[in-house]
Amino acid sequence: MESCFLIFAFFFAFSLASGERTLKFVTVLYRHGDRSPIKAYPTDPYQESNWPQGFGQLSQEGMRQHFELGHFLRKRYTGFLSEDYERHEVFIRSTDVDRTLMSAEVNLAGLFPPNGTEVFQPDLKWHPIPVHTVPEDKEMLLSFPLENCPRYRQLMNETEKSDIFLNMTDTYKDFIEMVRNKTGLKAASIETVWSVHDTLFCEAKHGMQPPPWVTPDVMEMLRVLKDFAFQIMFGVYKRKEKCRLQGAHLLALTGLLLEQIIKNLSTAAASDSKQELKMIVYSAHDTTVVALQEALNVFNGLQPPYASCHLIELYQEENGSFSVEMFYRNDSSVPEPYAVSLPGCSQRCLLQDFLNLTHEVIPQDWTRECQISKEATDTEIIIGLAVCGCLLFLLLSLLFVVLCRRREPLAGYSHVINESDS
Repeated sequence: MESCFLIFAFFFAFSLASGERTLKFVTVLYRHGDRSPIKAYPTDPYQESNWPQGFGQLSQEGMRQHFELGHFLRKRYTGFLSEDYERHEVFIRSTDVDRTLMSAEVNLAGLFPPNGTEVFQPDLKWHPIPVHTVPEDKEMLLSFPLENCPRYRQLMNETEKSDIFLNMTDTYKDFIEMVRNKTGLKAASIETVWSVHDTLFCEAKHGMQPPPWVTPDVMEMLRVLKDFAFQIMFGVYKRKEKCRLQGAHLLALTGLLLEQIIKNLSTAAASDSKQELKMIVYSAHDTTVVALQEALNVFNGLQPPYASCHLIELYQEENGSFSVEMFYRNDSSVPEPYAVSLPGCSQRCLLQDFLNLTHEVIPQDWTRECQISKEATDTEIIIGLAVCGCLLFLLLSLLFVVLCRRREPLAGYSHVINESDS
């Protein structure tokens, strides 16, 4: 009897220590679903006319993937979100691209199936939910890499001179040349060859027969180069600075992703917060997911698959403190998403620790940091010394002329001696 009491006391004490947690806010970032290729290579037997809606469009398989993801989110956040769609609780943002807009819409069909008065057509199990966006040329939040940052372009040029990049280029030199010849591309490199893999991958997924030169080994090597191209975009060389310029900035009202997410978490955790917003959903691209994960230093080095989803959850602990947990869903066959830990923090990371650990990849002045600093090169130094030498030579020459003139007699009045007077 006494032992039973001790066991009960232990579990009671453990339950008090673990405390009740309350989910307060969720950020959802996902990649669009399966699509047609972005483009074809010159010798590709399948051109845009072979695809029902043309290049870069969401397929029916992509629609099914996001409908399933919507169901997953509905199940995971039952009890947190209202059973019916409540416009004050959820905000959805997408890039202004057909496949991401459509992915968001079909995802919401799975997340919020209509009930009761939401049904406006008896035979239609869908009701409209707003998806917000901005024009592509104004997108600063979800489309990466940003092009209007000279310093980032300089970093990419430096990356191409790094040892790891040069080693990859040398290792796959003959292979890249073979791909160039077979595809009819005018030029091929590590950065551009990923599009060949993308095209062949999309065609294979949709049952199109590849050309004879596309063997499993060729596809594997293309995959390796494609993943490396994703890694160098935000990592490999000067990762933190690349992330500061591409993954973590807040500009005006819309900002680069990580700082916007941190701002949302901080707002939700504020002591005087009365916001009704519970979830922000971002519908974007593989590069968006990579940009965020590189900024968080949790990228696994692999291209995010279709409908992959990164979750950031904010909890309030029983003692009033806040913590952050992250999860990554990149395999729909696995019931639960994979836990992701910020380096230097546990899976259940205190919000303040989360803010401190991500602070170094958030710029103070993005516009200034994107400018290329003016550093003197060897050529500039040589030219500067030559100019200074010429000026010094001219100055010494002028000084010499002045001294010579001072030694000559003045051309004014002088006393003339009359020799006859002597």
